[in-house]
Amino acid sequence: MENTAFHFHTLNPDTIVDALWDAGLRIDSGLTALNSYENRVYQFSDEERQRYVVKFYRPQRWSRAQIEEEHQFALELQQDEVPLAAPLILNGSTLQQHDGFWFAVFPSLGGRQYETDNDDQLESVGRFLGRIHQTGERKLFTARPDIGLQEYIEEPAQILQECRLIPSALRNDLNMSIAALRSALQTYWHCSWTPLRLHGDCHPGNILWRDGPLFVDLDDARNGPAVQDLWMLISGDRQQQRIQWDILLEAYSEYRDFDINELSLIEPLRAMRMVYYLAWIVRRWQDPAFPRSFPWMTEEDFWRRQIASFREQNTVLQQPPLRLMPEY
Repeated sequence: MENTAFHFHTLNPDTIVDALWDAGLRIDSGLTALNSYENRVYQFSDEERQRYVVKFYRPQRWSRAQIEEEHQFALELQQDEVPLAAPLILNGSTLQQHDGFWFAVFPSLGGRQYETDNDDQLESVGRFLGRIHQTGERKLFTARPDIGLQEYIEEPAQILQECRLIPSALRNDLNMSIAALRSALQTYWHCSWTPLRLHGDCHPGNILWRDGPLFVDLDDARNGPAVQDLWMLISGDRQQQRIQWDILLEAYSEYRDFDINELSLIEPLRAMRMVYYLAWIVRRWQDPAFPRSFPWMTEEDFWRRQIASFREQNTVLQQPPLRLMPEY
């Protein structure tokens, strides 16, 4: 677990108001906390009734250079007419600092929930992902990391080995299930794909709908394979997945070619996300928001289900990768 003090304990309303004042914004109403575990995000209105969102970055997670790369990517996408929430330039910069916190201000862009079972919406998202990756392949991040086994399986495995939340009777089984996944991933994960700058966490919760998709939250932007931004939008059984992939890739290919060999990375990426996500919760356990939001982490049955899920995913990794319709 993190051995540092809880990072956000000094981020109180007065600090937030003072930070925004220094950035040239006067809060008139609101300051409503939005759902975010990793950072602290608030919506507010200024004196002219304009609505904004301010994001305070979790200290010690990203460096200044890494946050600035995220912002630069967002501004490039905005310039290329991709609908997303890009940081505002205030006092000559998108990145502000106050009382030890890095923060950025965004326009508040509302929208409806993206409908995961709506093929028309999936098709539109596919087109814009193609455009996002057109921009993303122009150059790579140099400060931000690549998606790889070190960050997504090796480090999480070490964190979970030291986790005191795991019942002692299950610790060995959990470690063995993760070791089996790690062994399989070392066999199947490869770098024959071409990396590009990605959204990085493009799940349905990071897409709003307002006469088209609106992408939010580039906080996890990284270099990696294009399929990372696509696979989390697919659900259902194999036949349903094939239909969804056909829709998504046909639209995506209007703007950028997709390397069909990257489909073999779907289950490795899923396995990596499963382990990484569990370790992420453990890593943040000293943040009071996490025990409140994930109380089942202290239950033995939860860890039994995790072991079963890891074993099941290891079985999936041994199976042939998804194949699409003959035209692909």
